[in-house]
This record gives sequence, C-alpha cells and structure tokens, in this order.
Amino acid sequence: MKTYKIILASNSPRRKELLRGLDIEFTVKVVPGIDESYPDTLPTAEIAQFIASKKADAYRKVIATDELVITADTIVICDDHVLGKPCDAEDARMMLRMLSGRTHQVVTGVCLTTKTAQRQFSVSTDVTFDNLSDDEIEHYITHYKPFDKAGAYGIQEWIGYIGVTRLEGSYFNVMGFPVQRVYRELNDFIAHM
Repeated sequence: MKTYKIILASNSPRRKELLRGLDIEFTVKVVPGIDESYPDTLPTAEIAQFIASKKADAYRKVIATDELVITADTIVICDDHVLGKPCDAEDARMMLRMLSGRTHQVVTGVCLTTKTAQRQFSVSTDVTFDNLSDDEIEHYITHYKPFDKAGAYGIQEWIGYIGVTRLEGSYFNVMGFPVQRVYRELNDFIAHM
C-alpha cells in the first residue's frame, strides 16, 4: 500500500477509528456539499454503493496520481424502507420503534478511487433487535443523541448492548465500515494496478 497515499473521505469518527485499526497510514480530506441523492427507482440494496460512487466522483478531479481515495456510505434498510440519519429526536424515535423486535439490513457501499481506476463493492449485515420499550428508546436518544447515525443507532453503544440479539455478517460493517473487506479489496486493487 506504500505505492499510494491513502485518503479517507469521511469525517466519521467510527470510520477513522476502524481504518486506523488496520495500521494503514492515511489522511482525512472531505469535499463539502456532495449531492447524496439517488434515483427513486434504484433498488434499496444498491443505494449505499451508488452514493459512495457519487462521493468518489467528486474527488477524482482533485486527487493526485499517487493518491487513493476511500469513500463510503452506510444505510439501514427495514422492510425495503431506507433509514438514513434522523433529523431530530422524533425521527429517531420513529426509526427505533420500526427496528424494535425485527431484523433489518445494514448496507455499506465502499469505493476505492485513483486518478485512473476505481473499484466498488458493498457489504450487507443482518441485525436483529429485541423488543425495545419506549423508556429504553427515550434513554438512548437522550443520552447518546444518535443523530449522526443511519437508522438512529450505533451498535457499539448502549442500545447495541441491550438490544441486539442476533447478527449475521460483519459487526464492523454495522459500525459503518467493513474493515476486513476494505483491507482485502485495497490489497487486491493495488496489486492489480
């Protein structure tokens, strides 16, 4: 990986922490104002990868030939409804009530981009929540303020400790960055450049 300067295009503290855990040197650069909209006709399972790719396109014009940018986007899908970041406490309550006692999918789309090449992939994890009481939901929203998290929760926080009963797939993907897959894809991508 020493061939490229790795750039993480995210301000997410969780993505920074997880990428740091791979012992890869990287810098953080964020281009503001990237349009994260997607076509209404796009299948929900493809939305995260589509947005990660849109983010990558914004960087292609500004990166040097020796730089590799990692963009990512995470969404929560419940009954084919996309749950993004809640806009306020009421929105967070609605999302957590929807997830309570059910299984949903967390999908993270990732895009690896250089000046001349690009690789995209997504990772999906099934997460099952126990039934959450209104008091538990209220406690979580009041104390953890999950307004920067897709689906209004962080699995690594209190709600994950008391609520998640089953997980199929990558735990780190649910945190917002499937580091094992990112590591494998980065190595393969660079090896074939």
